[in-house]
Parts: sequence; structure tokens; C-alpha cells
Amino acid sequence: MFYRPEDGHGLPHNPFNAVVTPRPIGWISTRSGDGVNNLAPYSFFNAVAYVPPQVMFASTSTKADQDGTKDSIANIRETGIFCVNIVEYAMRDAMNKSSAALDKGTDEFAHAGLEAIDCETINCARVAGVPAALECKLTQIIDLPGEANKVAFGEVVGVHLRDDCLVDGIFDVTRYQPLSRLGYRDYAKVSDLFSLTRPDD
Repeated sequence: MFYRPEDGHGLPHNPFNAVVTPRPIGWISTRSGDGVNNLAPYSFFNAVAYVPPQVMFASTSTKADQDGTKDSIANIRETGIFCVNIVEYAMRDAMNKSSAALDKGTDEFAHAGLEAIDCETINCARVAGVPAALECKLTQIIDLPGEANKVAFGEVVGVHLRDDCLVDGIFDVTRYQPLSRLGYRDYAKVSDLFSLTRPDD
């Protein structure tokens, strides 16, 4: 099968998200200028550089009570900061609940039954108990082709690692089984690992 996206795929559901998988989930927490916490998961998320460490996430839809975007991007534009919370398998239901399109004054931490604790280096909340959290300062927001496609880039200025995930100096993902997004309504968890030695190692 071959198709041009502009012509449509002719399938019951768009296969694009199922092709680019698995995708890590950035559980993005922000705080509005009025001090209201916000939390939402984004699967168009990844690390993009080592030194200094940098991450990105993309928002691809809008809300009626925001100007052409969603709460996360609106808050980041206002404050210049955000936190990436890493989602473990055990928190899958809370993550899913926080994805609801709620009014912009709603605190998704409370809605999902999560404890919000303050970050160390930025004026933002993070999810208590997550395996890792990355405190970020905005470097740029880029508008992509499409009605609501926006990418936020941030420099990581603080890193939280849960102690039980550190084994012999290694951050062991099997201790928490990170959740990843597949296509459609599907997810996967990382539980099995293997290693490869690069030719130049």
C-alpha cells in the first residue's frame, strides 16, 4: 500500500501514529500566571540534545478557551517554564485521566488524584512519585505547518530521579516500566532490555 497524506489513506483510522512507534510520553506540567497548575500528556515528545540537555514536545490541537492552542503552550508562553514528568506503567490511569479537555482554570493534578509538589529551580509543580522529572526553561516555540501545530523546546535545568530506580549507578527503566504511546488507543510498557555494542565503542 502507498498513499499521499494529502489524498487520504482510505483506512478506518489514520495509520501515521501506528507507524512512528513507540513514542515516549512527556507528561507536561505547567503553571499559569495566575498560579493554576496544569498537567497534560504529549506523545510527540523527546530529548533532542545532550549538552546542554534539551527536550521538545509538540501540541497539535486547540481548546475553545485558549487562543489557537492548548493550556500547556499558553502557560509556557506566559511563564517561560515547564516540567516533564516521566510516566510509569503504574500511573497509566492517572495519566489518561489528565488528558481530558477541561476548562483552563481546572487543576488536572486534583482532577486525576495526583499530588503536586514544587520544582526546585522553576516556579512550577511536578507530579509526586514519578520515576523522573525534568525541570525546563523555554528556549523557543516554533509554529509548524497546520492549524494548531506548535513545538516547544526547553533546556533542562533540574533533574529528579527516584531513588529506587537507581541500581549500581544506572537509571534502570525496568524498575518502573516507562509507558509509551503506540497508534490508535494502544500503549506499551518497557520491561525487557538488550544491549548492543557500537562498532566504535
